Amino acid sequence: DWGGKPMQDYLDVTDQFSKEPYVNLEARAAVGASAGGYAAFWMAGHHQKRFAALMAHCGVFDIISKYGSTEELFFPNWEFGGPYWIAKNRVHMEKNSPHNYVQNWDTPILISTGMNDFRVPYTQSLEAFTAARSLGVPAEIIIFPNETHFISRPQEFLIWSDQFIKFLDKYC
Repeated sequence: DWGGKPMQDYLDVTDQFSKEPYVNLEARAAVGASAGGYAAFWMAGHHQKRFAALMAHCGVFDIISKYGSTEELFFPNWEFGGPYWIAKNRVHMEKNSPHNYVQNWDTPILISTGMNDFRVPYTQSLEAFTAARSLGVPAEIIIFPNETHFISRPQEFLIWSDQFIKFLDKYC
């Protein structure tokens, strides 16, 4: 239920903490990596103006295209029942795939990825970036040619941190 109850929990928690007097309602951001990157892409199409900015690192954008490009199929087969060419699996994948809600994107987004990520290939980030820019949504992308699903080199992490802070300063 990738796009179901877990995402509703995020929205409910956001609404709850937004009632606190110290929360600036104009400067909330959603940030995530891996499953959190998926969540940021999902939120881009569903948050209904809750966030001023979004950030996704190595997130799944299109579940079906990821199925054909990942280096392992255990998780998509386990979580979605099997390959997309079986109708019942495809319905489940389409319902939970952020790319199907991109028409609702309107929030600045920073996307980062490693080109050596074979679990969630960097093309997922490129697809999301292209969609955002095609819609006129402010979007930035950072591609690390030598990184995997993780930013493991200190110098790369410094670049990522610098760009992340600048992005949040700009939009939040």
